[in-house]
Amino acid sequence: MTDLPTFDQLPIKPEYPPHSAWGVWGEDDNLGTLNLLTEDVVTEAGKCIKKGKVFALNWELEKPNPPLFGRQQIQHNLHPHSAENVSFDDSYDNFNPQSSSQWDGLCHISHLPTATFYNGIKPEEVIGRKSDRLGIHHMARRGIAGRAVLLDYARWAARHRPEFNPLVRTEIPVEELKQVAEAQGVTFKKGDILLIRVGWISAYEKEGHRLHEMMDLKSPECAGVKACEDTFRWIWENHFSAVGCDNFPFEAFPPKWEESCHVQFLGGWGMPIGEMFFLDKLAEDSAQDGVYEYFFTSAPLNKYQGVASPPNAVCIK
Repeated sequence: MTDLPTFDQLPIKPEYPPHSAWGVWGEDDNLGTLNLLTEDVVTEAGKCIKKGKVFALNWELEKPNPPLFGRQQIQHNLHPHSAENVSFDDSYDNFNPQSSSQWDGLCHISHLPTATFYNGIKPEEVIGRKSDRLGIHHMARRGIAGRAVLLDYARWAARHRPEFNPLVRTEIPVEELKQVAEAQGVTFKKGDILLIRVGWISAYEKEGHRLHEMMDLKSPECAGVKACEDTFRWIWENHFSAVGCDNFPFEAFPPKWEESCHVQFLGGWGMPIGEMFFLDKLAEDSAQDGVYEYFFTSAPLNKYQGVASPPNAVCIK
């Protein structure tokens, strides 16, 4: 579809959930908003490369430690090939692709009001492995490349909202995101990958050793984007292909599930959500040269029927 419906024109069929994008790219679609990354969009994004500076967005696999939500800590094993220890293989135990930097794939969270996933896929199709619908392998086999833009909310908040603490549940309204974009001189293009830095990883690196004293790690809290119709409208009308943040849920957490970014983006639009993206070095460099647009690439794990994956993402300036 060349011309997307407006937010108020969603859904395209009355039987679909309110403001959902089911059927926009076809009822058999498995990519959702990634369909916006057309060849023309990717070609144009390549013009962002001017210096050849590369910024990796994967955080360390071992962080956060301990993992949130009761997930197990990854274990790394070395396997020597000989008694002389001159060559090795390695393996991972307890590897959870959602313990550190990650893409939430389209079968991570359903459209809860209808108890179905993007494009009406039923839970039994996912858990019963009766089809390959919405598996992370669809994203992986396509690959993700395009223009990314960064909104460094943490740096803006240090000047305009000094009481802001990314480790405390705080809702960031879309009006403040607009102010950040204006202050940075950022404009958006169709298909952009929107990256937002709230400062969660930076705060974790300083306070993570006592995070378990501050909150229940099985039900943690943090600052994030405010989940509401104003936010949903802004995200959709700007035609972002994906969103990502340096916190663990993108939205303020714990969420209000009756109005949640996860429910709207994943279940409603088929929009991948990036979490715990390491954005600190990228933000520091951009604060120095004033450039907040990048060529972005990501190669998720090609795991058939997978739910999520490390992003294996980089931004290039």
